[in-house]
Amino acid sequence: MLIQWFGQACLKVQAKPGPNNEVTVIFDPFEPAKIGLKLPRLSGDVVAITHDHFDHNYKDGVSGDYFLINGPGEYEVKQTFIYGIPSWHDASEGKERGLNTMYLLEAEGLSLAHLGDFGQNELTSSQLEQLEGVDILVLPVGGVYTIDAKKAAELVGAIEPRIVIPIHYKIPGLKVNLEPVDKFVRELGLKAETMEKLKVTKKDLPAEETKLILLTP
Repeated sequence: MLIQWFGQACLKVQAKPGPNNEVTVIFDPFEPAKIGLKLPRLSGDVVAITHDHFDHNYKDGVSGDYFLINGPGEYEVKQTFIYGIPSWHDASEGKERGLNTMYLLEAEGLSLAHLGDFGQNELTSSQLEQLEGVDILVLPVGGVYTIDAKKAAELVGAIEPRIVIPIHYKIPGLKVNLEPVDKFVRELGLKAETMEKLKVTKKDLPAEETKLILLTP
């Protein structure tokens, strides 16, 4: 599985779920002009939108005859399973910012969870049951519109993933007011490894400890 981050919550995941099968999933493409970041030319088999805000729902930024997922449910594309898990964008059951869909992707014997703009104070028992023990956890850490660094660290402790990838935090050029990733790194208390892209297989997963990966957008 190959994972790339382009800023905000936009993630590209490429996997080979079968011997003659490849799939590319794009999560939350953003509208470049509105947030100040560049979006490269993207194409994919699946586009998964966590919620309908301009920095997460720019479908025109992805080319190709893709399958669109924009809500809870169970989906299968090219032997890749994606589960949409309902959640709230805020701590007031959606009264401030509405709904958010978390996605759980399964391919190559790996599981990856993209939490989008998760804003609840904590997971419900049902949400935790679906996410607990996921291999790769991609979660927002920049606060303001989502959980902050402290809440994100608590979430990692509850889910206990093998790899953590923070997203949705302040980076150069971003017009949206978010906190930097440093706070999350301190809260989590793990040494961060920085890389442009993450290539991982089942046998690459750390056996016991959790690994913190900072992807360069």
